[in-house]
Amino acid sequence: MKFIFFNRFFAPDLSATSQLLSDLAFHLAAKGEEVVVVTSRGLYDDAAAELPARETSDGVTIHRVYRSRFGRHFLWGRALDALALYLHFAVAAMRLATRGDCLVVMTDPPLLSVVLASAAWLKSCHLVNWLQDIYPEVALGLGLRFPAPFGALLVGARDLSLKFAACNVAIAERMAARLLTLGAPPESIAVIPNWCDDEGVRPRPIEDNALRAEWGLSGRFVVAYSGNLGRAHEYRTLLDAAERLRGEADLLFLFIGGGYLASGLRAEVERRGLAPMFQFHPYQDAKLLPLSLTAANVHWISLQPTMEGLISPSKFYGVAAAGRGAIVIGDPKGEIASLVTRHDCGAAIACGDAVGLAALLRRSMRDPETIDRWGRNARALLDGEFGRRRSLLQWETLLASLQLSSVDAHELDATCASARRAAE
Repeated sequence: MKFIFFNRFFAPDLSATSQLLSDLAFHLAAKGEEVVVVTSRGLYDDAAAELPARETSDGVTIHRVYRSRFGRHFLWGRALDALALYLHFAVAAMRLATRGDCLVVMTDPPLLSVVLASAAWLKSCHLVNWLQDIYPEVALGLGLRFPAPFGALLVGARDLSLKFAACNVAIAERMAARLLTLGAPPESIAVIPNWCDDEGVRPRPIEDNALRAEWGLSGRFVVAYSGNLGRAHEYRTLLDAAERLRGEADLLFLFIGGGYLASGLRAEVERRGLAPMFQFHPYQDAKLLPLSLTAANVHWISLQPTMEGLISPSKFYGVAAAGRGAIVIGDPKGEIASLVTRHDCGAAIACGDAVGLAALLRRSMRDPETIDRWGRNARALLDGEFGRRRSLLQWETLLASLQLSSVDAHELDATCASARRAAE
C-alpha cells in the first residue's frame, strides 16, 4: 500500500497543517512505508514563492502541482486558488494512485475530500479524511452564504465523502460528535489530536530566555499569541481589556505570527493608541520556537463560540509544551476552555467580557504562583494525555489496520479468481 497525502502546504512551509503533515509523512517514511505528498508549489506566508515541482526529501516523494496566484487575503482569490488546486489534485490522484493505495486528504483547501472521494472510488483506493475543520459549516458560521441549491449540494457531497471514507479522523472529541450528526458511520470515526514538537519545546524559566532580552521583554509580564489569527478567532475582547489596563506599565501583549485578522489587530492597536503595550513579530523559524513560546508568562487563545466542534485550536499544545498556561477567550464551556479549567492550566473568558479579562490579567500579574502552577499543570497534561509520539503511534495503528484490510481484500480476490478458474 502506498500512502498519498494531499494538502495545500508541506515542508519547508511552516504553517500548522504543513508541520503536522510533514511530521507524519517523514515518520512513516522512516518506518519503511512508501509515502507520497501532493501539495502546492507555494508557501503560506509568501504567495510569490515557487518550490520545485518534484523532489524527494527524507524518503518522501513530493509532487508540487500548483502555485497560488492570488494569496490568502481575499475570499475570491482563495476560492479561485482552491478550484485550481481541486483540479490539479484530482489529476495527480488519478495519475499516482493504484488499486489498494490509501489517499489521506486534509482540509486545505476546504471540501477537498469531495473531489478526491471520486478519485479514490475510480481507482479502488482507501480514503482517509483528516479533518482539521468542517466545511461548509465553518464558512456558514463566519457569515458566508451560498445560493440555496449550491449550498445544499455542497453539504450533500461532503456527507457522501464522509460515508464513503474508510476512516474520518477528527482532531477533537466535539468534532467527532459533529461528524456523527452529519451521518459519518460511527465505526469510521477516529479521534487523533494534533501535536507539536513537545520534545524540542520544553519548559524554560522566564529569566533563562535570551529572546526576552533581545526583544526588550525583560521585567515585563508578557501575554502572548503565537500562530495564525484567522477568521474563526477574535481579538476585540483582548483590545478592550488592554484599554482598561493602560496604567499597567509592566504589561505587554506579544503577537507572533500572522493570519487574516493580524493586520486588523495591528491597525486597531495603532488607532486606539495602544502601541506601547503591544509588540508584533512574524512567524519564527521552528528552531526558535523553544524560545519564542517560553518568552511569555502566559498565552491567550481565542475561538468564536459558533466554531465549537468545527475547529479546535491546536496552538494549545505548543503552549502546554512550553510549560505555560493559557487564557482561552471564547465559549467558557467550549472544548479547550473546559480542558484548561478542568486541569487547572489556565482560565476561560467569554467573548466580550473585557472587564473580566482585565481583572484576570491584573490578578495574574501579581500572582506568580498561579502562573507557575498553570504552566506545570499544562505540561503534565500534555505528557499524560497528548504528545507527538502518542498521536503518531495512533496514526501508525490506524494506517496499519487499513493495510491489513487491503491484504485481506486482495486475498479474497485471489481466492475468488482461483475458484472461477477451477470452475472453468
